[in-house]
Amino acid sequence: MNPKGDKPKSKISASRKLSLKMLLLTRACEDLERERQEREEEKVRYLGEKLPPLQMSGLSLQELQDLCRKLHEKIEVVDEERYDCEYKVGKHNKDIHELKLKVQDLGGKFKKPALRKVRVSADEMMRALLGSKHKGSMDLRANLKSVKKEDVKQDKVLTTEVGDWRKNVEAMSGMEGRKKMFDTGGGAQ
Repeated sequence: MNPKGDKPKSKISASRKLSLKMLLLTRACEDLERERQEREEEKVRYLGEKLPPLQMSGLSLQELQDLCRKLHEKIEVVDEERYDCEYKVGKHNKDIHELKLKVQDLGGKFKKPALRKVRVSADEMMRALLGSKHKGSMDLRANLKSVKKEDVKQDKVLTTEVGDWRKNVEAMSGMEGRKKMFDTGGGAQ
C-alpha cells in the first residue's frame, strides 16, 4: 500500500479490464447456450426411450381401448414416481432447514442473557401489576390459620385413646356396640 493509504493502482488498464470482462461474459453466454441445448437433446433422447411414438392407424376399437389402458397404467406409474420424488425433495428441504437452524444455534448468534435474581415483595409485585388500583398491603401471613398448642395435644390424646384396633372392633360389634356409638355421639370410627 502507499504511505498515503490510497488503493494501489492496478497493473491492468481500464480498457483491458473492460475487454476481459466482455470476453468472460460472452464465454459465459456461450456456455449457458450449450448447456441449454444439451438439456434439450437429453430430454428428447429420454422421451424417445421411455415413450415410443404411437401408431394408431388401422387399429380396431378393442385395440385402441387396450392401448388407452396401457397408457393409463404408465401414467399411474409415472405419477407415483413423481409423488415419491416430490415427497423426498420436500423431506430433504425440511431436513436442510432444520440443520441450518441447528448450525445457527451452534454458531451462538442467539445467546440468552444471564438473568439476575430479583427479590420483590408481594406488595411491590401487586403495585407493578395493578398500578394505582392496588389498595392496602397484602400480608400473606395474616390469612393463615393460627394453631394453638392445646389443639395439638388434644389430637394426640384422641389418637392414643384408640389403642388396639381389635379391642375397639370387638367393643363396637353387635347391637350393643351400635348403641354405645350412638350414645357417645359418634364414638371413635
